[in-house]
Amino acid sequence: MTWWVYLVRCGDGTLYCGIAQDVEARLRQHEVGKGAKYTRGRGPLVLAYREACGSKSEALRRERTLKRLKRPAKESLIAAGATGRP
Repeated sequence: MTWWVYLVRCGDGTLYCGIAQDVEARLRQHEVGKGAKYTRGRGPLVLAYREACGSKSEALRRERTLKRLKRPAKESLIAAGATGRP
């Protein structure tokens, strides 16, 4: 199964980065407060970006890289990338 790294735009305008095998299911978990502590109370949540990775370890490395990017770089990535499945 494919691992994904994703960015979610929170209702307060912040961006959250995570990994999952099923991004839609993970987003639903975030929306009902069962996902990351950071996203609780920050709804509505909108999937802004996702990127397929070859393995969980690759997804974790990419997540670490994305988390280190400054906001303008993340926004550029969102603007250039698609949120659909490959």
